[in-house]
Amino acid sequence: MAAVSPDAILLTDRVAVVTGAARGIGLAIAEAFAAFGAHVAVCDRDRPHAELAMTLDVRDHVAVEIFAQAVRERWGRVDVLVNNAGGTFHAAFTDTSPRGEQILIEENFTQVTGMTRRLLPMMRPGASIINVTSSEAHQAAPGFAVYAAMKAALESLTKTLALELAPRGIRVNAIAPDAVQTEGESGVRERMLARPLPYDPVRVPPLGHLGTPGDAAGAAVFLASDLARFVTGTTLHVDGGIHAAGGWRRT
Repeated sequence: MAAVSPDAILLTDRVAVVTGAARGIGLAIAEAFAAFGAHVAVCDRDRPHAELAMTLDVRDHVAVEIFAQAVRERWGRVDVLVNNAGGTFHAAFTDTSPRGEQILIEENFTQVTGMTRRLLPMMRPGASIINVTSSEAHQAAPGFAVYAAMKAALESLTKTLALELAPRGIRVNAIAPDAVQTEGESGVRERMLARPLPYDPVRVPPLGHLGTPGDAAGAAVFLASDLARFVTGTTLHVDGGIHAAGGWRRT
């Protein structure tokens, strides 16, 4: 039986790619990986900062290929891939245009399959893929129907790829954040409420306080490290207990 040691959490000299890393959870993950010893390559539509950083839209296949080539030329391999980029907007399903729907599909699902497909040839046994889904992958989300459906699709993809890539020694997991304060979700939670309530059931998880991007980053570091070497095909809910609570709300 392999001994568990403090060194098992380190990512020393591993090559990690994080998408959507200019701010919020993506930035926190990239910074945490670097702090734990990894070489970090990031991309975002806004200018990110890392050892290797490119400004691009992950839906742009040509730009993604250029980014993948830059990683290949710099390090020749990828040990960790975090598919964090994504986004949404609030609109009833009947108010969502076909173009708006296509944007949500591309931004939250097909860009993940595209990035993963391009970087997989550089991944060796022991590598880790981490998909950032959301609590909406596991519950109804009025006003975010297509977004939630794509996050649910990403949850399913995570499980399937975990089995397909297991013979290659590549692990695939997901983290599902909720009640995490980021710039990107400012005001979104208020619009998810059907009507104002005397208490805030969306904002107060069972733990009694909101999370930070660093909480999601901690889960990502664990899944990327050797401490999670026997963990694949699962989702870590970084949500203060919201997923476990179901319909129960702290008042």
